[in-house]
Amino acid sequence: MAKSVQQLGALMRKEFLLEWRQRYALNGMLLYIVGAVFVCYLSFNARRGQLTPIVWNTLFWIILLFTAINAIAKSFVQERAGRQLYYYTLASPQQIILSKILYNTTLMVVLALLGFSVYAFVLGNPVNDVPLYVLTLLLGAIGFAASLTLVSGIASKAENPATLMAVLSFPTILPLLLMLLKISKNALDGLDRSVSWNEIIIILAVDAIVLTLSWLLFPFLWRS
Repeated sequence: MAKSVQQLGALMRKEFLLEWRQRYALNGMLLYIVGAVFVCYLSFNARRGQLTPIVWNTLFWIILLFTAINAIAKSFVQERAGRQLYYYTLASPQQIILSKILYNTTLMVVLALLGFSVYAFVLGNPVNDVPLYVLTLLLGAIGFAASLTLVSGIASKAENPATLMAVLSFPTILPLLLMLLKISKNALDGLDRSVSWNEIIIILAVDAIVLTLSWLLFPFLWRS
């Protein structure tokens, strides 16, 4: 058990080091968030109050969705065959997929909180229940990271991984996104938190299913 935790920690450290050495990718994601928020600000002329809360919420989740796809799509696509074979000799497939999911979750949490801060600062903050909205961001970060990491692993085995990633990601993410939009809308309106419990339980169930599928199916995908 201790050895497995140590290997998992080493794999996550590797992910952070690779991201730090390729800072242009992280800077690109940050620039994408800031640029998208600024374009929304100019397009809707927010100074005149033309941006309604429901449009505010929808635009934010669209920005976050495309940020997640751009951030996580490279999880396996950038890995060369020789490097994957080397990882196969060092750790189990379950540890590899779990380390990537944990790293992508951490990355998405940071990007989601940063994006929300910039978005609320530039376009205003109409959210009445901020803790519930932040909880929705955390649930969304976990769901996006788990689902898109598995899809990235599947797409990396194809000849055109970028196209396959785009095709597979939206049907996978759409049910999760609908639940997140509903909870965040409840947070915007300041409704009682008990109204959102069903959606929260559904999101947790979806996240658990995706994590279980990743744990069970990724070894077969990795051997191919």
